[in-house]
Amino acid sequence: MKEVEINTDSIQLDQFLKWTNAVGSGGEAKILIQSGQVLVNGQVETRRSVKLIPGSVVELTSGDKFLIRSKN
Repeated sequence: MKEVEINTDSIQLDQFLKWTNAVGSGGEAKILIQSGQVLVNGQVETRRSVKLIPGSVVELTSGDKFLIRSKN
């Protein structure tokens, strides 16, 4: 599991995927999320704009797994 620090209180799922280079574009993020290939805290998440907070775990069906940490 990769730990990723964010500088804000939260980050949107699609932005997070772009920021971590899990996807190459917003369009890729949209397809990945809407096709049910992203889990947030163990649950399939199909909303691009869901807010992730420190402590959230994001997992892709490709096997990548991220833990969000607060930089502060």
